[in-house]
Amino acid sequence: MAVKFRDYYEVLGVPRTASEKDIKSAYRRLARKHHPDLQPQAERAKASERFKEINEAYEVLGDPEKRKRFDALGENYHEGQDFTPPPGWQQVSPEDFEDLGGFSDFFASVFGGRGAGGFPGAARGGRGGVRFSIPGSDIEAEITVPLEDLLHGGKRRLSLDGDRSLDVTIPVGAREGTVLRLGGQGEPGMGGGARGDLYLRLRMAPHARYRIVGNDLEADLPLWPWQAALGAQVKFETPKNVVSLKVPEGSSSGRRLRLRGLGLPGEGGAQGDLYAVVRILVPRSPSGAEREAYEALRRASSAAADRPAQE
Repeated sequence: MAVKFRDYYEVLGVPRTASEKDIKSAYRRLARKHHPDLQPQAERAKASERFKEINEAYEVLGDPEKRKRFDALGENYHEGQDFTPPPGWQQVSPEDFEDLGGFSDFFASVFGGRGAGGFPGAARGGRGGVRFSIPGSDIEAEITVPLEDLLHGGKRRLSLDGDRSLDVTIPVGAREGTVLRLGGQGEPGMGGGARGDLYLRLRMAPHARYRIVGNDLEADLPLWPWQAALGAQVKFETPKNVVSLKVPEGSSSGRRLRLRGLGLPGEGGAQGDLYAVVRILVPRSPSGAEREAYEALRRASSAAADRPAQE
């Protein structure tokens, strides 16, 4: 028996390539807009039908298996066209769904049942009636965390709605831009609907010493000219402790000395590195002895008077 094709993507106003998040967002926006309880009395019957369409579309597109089955029908059908299910597809009478608000003939012919997920926007009411519910909207927010939380993990307290606070766990290996999902911490639902989710995007607080480059860290290593020229053993602070670092002789400004495994945690247990970046300092007001030594160095360098210094 032919039924009228329903383009669930068109119902929700999303493209066929829409992500799960986009589908969920479109559903919640439309469900709130057309919720029968929010309409004038004269418009409630019409809104109820539209609300059923929206929920039926989300019943399919919000379920990966149902969406895959729907997509298998191809892109050649359009809203309202006659549709006959392919051979072998189970057909069930649409009356089987009337107690849940009435799924369409098309839904019944293609899916043969409402599935374990149920009808997302309808629940059984008194005397066979139907009451409608809508899950709450998701909330997106940002939280600023210090570098130490990215290195070792940590907890941050977040204030919500002015009088509600939440302890947020920052996982080891999180990065600038990492999004944490906190289920059930979004806006409250309507009609008994579940709360939405809270999505927290991490921002890193500027650090006085370290810079992040992928999984690696960088920190400046100030050296006096003679330490860079002759080599030296210097103290260098890492995120774990202070180490003794050997500076090779002839180290020019900008040279990067690698300390393995002292960077940020990466995927699969990999660890980034820490780089000490040479920065050569000169005395702002050299003493007489220092000035004499620099003059002697200039006289000893035959290249100084003829061409620029080279590495």
